[in-house]
Amino acid sequence: MDKSWMHSDRRSKEYEFGVEAFLNFAVENLLTTTHIRCPCVKCVNLKLFGVGIIRDHVYFNGIDQSYKNWTFHGEPWEATTNASRNIEEDDGHSRYSFVSEEIDMDDNDFGDFGSDPYEFANVIGDGDQPVYPGCRKYTKLSALVKLYNLKAKHGMSDVCFTKLLILQGDLLPEGNTIPTSMYEAKKTLCALGLSYEKMHACPNDCILYRKEYEDSTSCPTCGISRWKEGKDSILKEGEPAKVVWYFPPIPRFKRMFQSHETAKSLTWHAARKLIDGQMSHPADSPSWKLLDDKWPEFGNQPRNLRLALSSDGFNPHSSLSSRYSCWPVILVTYNLPPWLCMKRKFMILTLSIFGPKQPENDIDVYLEPLIDDLKSLWVGIRGVYDAHNGEYFTLRAALMWTINDFPAYGNLSGCVVKGYKACPICGDDTPSHRLKNGHKICYIGHRKWLPINHPYRRQRAAFNGKPEYGIPPEPLTGEEVLHMVENGDRVCWKKKSIFFDLEYWKYLPVRHALDVMHIEKNVCDSIIGTLLEIPGKNKDGIAARLDLLNMEVKTDLQPEYGERRTRLPPGPWNLSRAEKREVCNSFYGMKVPEGYSSNIKNLVSLQDSRLLGLKSHDCHTLMQQLLTVAIRSVLEKPARYMKVLKGYVQNRTRPEGCIAERYIAEEAVEFCTQHLSDVSTVGVPSSQKMGVSKPLSGCTVSVVDQDLLNQAHLYVLENTEEVLPYIEQHMIHIMTTYPKFRKRTKWLQDKHNSTFIQWLRFKFKVNLRKTIMAYQKI
Repeated sequence: MDKSWMHSDRRSKEYEFGVEAFLNFAVENLLTTTHIRCPCVKCVNLKLFGVGIIRDHVYFNGIDQSYKNWTFHGEPWEATTNASRNIEEDDGHSRYSFVSEEIDMDDNDFGDFGSDPYEFANVIGDGDQPVYPGCRKYTKLSALVKLYNLKAKHGMSDVCFTKLLILQGDLLPEGNTIPTSMYEAKKTLCALGLSYEKMHACPNDCILYRKEYEDSTSCPTCGISRWKEGKDSILKEGEPAKVVWYFPPIPRFKRMFQSHETAKSLTWHAARKLIDGQMSHPADSPSWKLLDDKWPEFGNQPRNLRLALSSDGFNPHSSLSSRYSCWPVILVTYNLPPWLCMKRKFMILTLSIFGPKQPENDIDVYLEPLIDDLKSLWVGIRGVYDAHNGEYFTLRAALMWTINDFPAYGNLSGCVVKGYKACPICGDDTPSHRLKNGHKICYIGHRKWLPINHPYRRQRAAFNGKPEYGIPPEPLTGEEVLHMVENGDRVCWKKKSIFFDLEYWKYLPVRHALDVMHIEKNVCDSIIGTLLEIPGKNKDGIAARLDLLNMEVKTDLQPEYGERRTRLPPGPWNLSRAEKREVCNSFYGMKVPEGYSSNIKNLVSLQDSRLLGLKSHDCHTLMQQLLTVAIRSVLEKPARYMKVLKGYVQNRTRPEGCIAERYIAEEAVEFCTQHLSDVSTVGVPSSQKMGVSKPLSGCTVSVVDQDLLNQAHLYVLENTEEVLPYIEQHMIHIMTTYPKFRKRTKWLQDKHNSTFIQWLRFKFKVNLRKTIMAYQKI
């Protein structure tokens, strides 16, 4: 059939005859005049209309010229030649049309939607039907998506969801398109989603049965069978002993660029104009800038993705006693703005490693397929469609770092995180000390990272009884680490990390980052457990006191042994029962804005005086703000004079006489100390405590530049009463000098206040400091 009219002028007779021939062809083959896909450049065969509406669309919008084979309108599918697959780039090209061989797309580039490149369009078109005849608000697809969203949000079971679908179908008029079962709904939605791969793994975490091991029936390393063993010790052939679920990230990145808004957000980092020298986004980090500078062809394309990988283990059986472990591996895209990149929608689950035990150092085995995809993304994935710019491009991506807690840091990086040399920065020089009674290793050299003049460096009793004068070591570069593990120098390293298979990994300045909130939760649990003496979380005990005694720190807190029990002297951190109740009551009465944290009231157990069920974000808010508010209620209050008089009472039968006699005695002592040297007074603190000759403990010493000093000087002058006459004299001098203000002189003398002076100073922005300095010279 002649299709040359598709390229003709829409006002020509040739185009008119072609449209009518096309509509007749569609009606003859589809045997309907009301449900035909519209091939205009806006609908692109995704919407169904009647013949009249399609005719209007094709004349008004134009026909999609890339629609060469009319498969949606009854023409049989034929293998197209290279010439028939060329796309004429114009403003109306189809988003789901064929792509020319000139951009070298292979067969896998259509794998997102199955073997048929129009499969996604078919699903959209079928779902565009009204949910029931005459409904204009909901289509079949929109109704199904909203119902399925409720299922996912509220944890509805499959059986409950099936019954809900049946009820919905009965409530709606006849002819509705609501699925009648969970199976039918899932079948429709699965066509919109992306696939996953189930990979068999060795139960001992030796290999994945892929590539050269795909057809193996036993592990070549440990010899254990690939198949699951039943209760009767008989292998169940075909049923794997362990399965890993892999979600390929490449099709998911392609899907992100197929959304107009998401594709626009993925270049946000290049469009932002805030450059203030502060790190407000990963784009300000040294790793990001290194990729731009070392590989400019990568950095010049703002659509190239910068990724982070996060992994940690959790118990999928919630709070049950099962020790089963699940390790998800998640990718985060940093191209997005800060308010989107950490949202659930843009976190891509790539791997799900199920237990029953943790993979630990063998996690590299399960990361192999992901590393292979990251290598492909570094080389480039051709033929990715950008819906925002309406063009195809080659997508590249780089992994910048991993995010995890400290134990997972050791599994991913290969660094030792236990024992005497567990610091990844200090290495062989890790300042470690084994506690004789606590049977743990502590690391007490952390003060070396403080500024050289920080007061904590000189404090002894608050730490290990010694001052700290050391300087922090320089972290090892990726190239140095790679050289060490490849040459067998593995004192502080367990293995060579699989991430070094990435070409750029060894050049990155930061390869692994610790999850601060995860660490903050552990610290918060220890502090709360020690303050409230929660069993299992209290870090204060006989062993801790004995270790302090061995280190000759806080020796006054050593245990006191009795005949029946051992008593621990109360430390500054110990609270009485009444104080614990007061702290818990403070937490119980707190009210915070919605979304700030959990409802603190629900986390407090007043009966046991403890906090339960704290999440990471709750611990963050406690450590930053709420704990200081709650603990304030039990801190020592500033002494009032009534308390001093109350302390005079020693004989409770004669309180008045005690107060009078002790007051007279103190009065005499205070008088005598004025005539004696080297005797401190009682009623006035010593100058050593009152002086400001040195900073208080914990302060930060900073150097003030001249501009800031001038501002401080000006502020003091403006708020000092003795300077006011100079200001008034200067203002009067201005008024009498300039004729414009002579008329206001009488008003100033009558009012004699600072209102007019303030207005004049604001009007002419008088430099007050220079004025005062000039008068001082006179």
